Amino acid sequence: MKNQICTILGGGGFIGRYLVRNLTKKNYRCIISTRKAFQKGYLKTQATPGSIELIDWNPNNFSGLKEAIKNSDIVINLIGILYETRKQKFYNIHSRIPEAVSKICSESDVKKFIHVSAIGASETSKSLYQKSKYQGEMEALNNFKNTVIIRPSVVCGTEDNFTNLFSKLSFLPVIPVVGINYNFQPILVTDVADAIVQAIETKDNEGKIYEIGGPKVISFGDMVKSILKTINKKRFVVEMPMPIAKIQSAITDLLPIPPILTKDQCEILSEADNVVSNKHLTLKDLDIKPTDVEEAMKKWLWRYKDGGQFAKAQ
Repeated sequence: MKNQICTILGGGGFIGRYLVRNLTKKNYRCIISTRKAFQKGYLKTQATPGSIELIDWNPNNFSGLKEAIKNSDIVINLIGILYETRKQKFYNIHSRIPEAVSKICSESDVKKFIHVSAIGASETSKSLYQKSKYQGEMEALNNFKNTVIIRPSVVCGTEDNFTNLFSKLSFLPVIPVVGINYNFQPILVTDVADAIVQAIETKDNEGKIYEIGGPKVISFGDMVKSILKTINKKRFVVEMPMPIAKIQSAITDLLPIPPILTKDQCEILSEADNVVSNKHLTLKDLDIKPTDVEEAMKKWLWRYKDGGQFAKAQ
């Protein structure tokens, strides 16, 4: 039996590098479509020669999609953005791309399309991020029957934008947190990669949605306190009132720099908690036991300790 070919859109990103490692260990051949492919050569060092092919593809240009997908057995879409820019809009990235990909899959010999979305995706959300995620799911499911949706909670790992952000903010004597009582279910990036592989290899799950999260539901405030404890920093953690957060985010949305908090993210923090519901399949259905993120983050957050990796807890 020949090795299956797996095309990964956005495979050079945070989740992608872990997923590629898992897939090549299982002898999948990976075609990685990514922007600035010349900068992602390190991915080839993760597998035997010839098992990884890099294709330079701009998500704003759909013309190269058909070529990337045409010989694939499996297609995985990891492309997503956390905030909009002048060139990248939620609707284009989260809805139009899965629409185009799923249509190509239906016209090809693709066996399964794995579309990674997010917990909280909803048609009725006031957040454009969450609404566009839902639209993308519906496009994929309606256009290609062999689609599987995976909705993670906040994904954490060595390169994440969550634990690292609050560690960097620890230079402040007081850490303001928006949505301090907002609950979420942080999941380790390696568990997300494992879940995608298991979803590929699980039979009869086409048309299904998996909601995946870590073993613990925790509030934003308590998670920030846990991060600070991990890096031996004693700081005050206080709630930033939502009205003030929305004013601040409206201003930072206008600046030409990556925002710490956007107006759209304020909408998310005003809605339902970001936790696994009882309406869909979970990690348990994929036979995966989730990793404790608070324990795991000690392996990468040590670099923010004043005394380095072996500094004693205060």
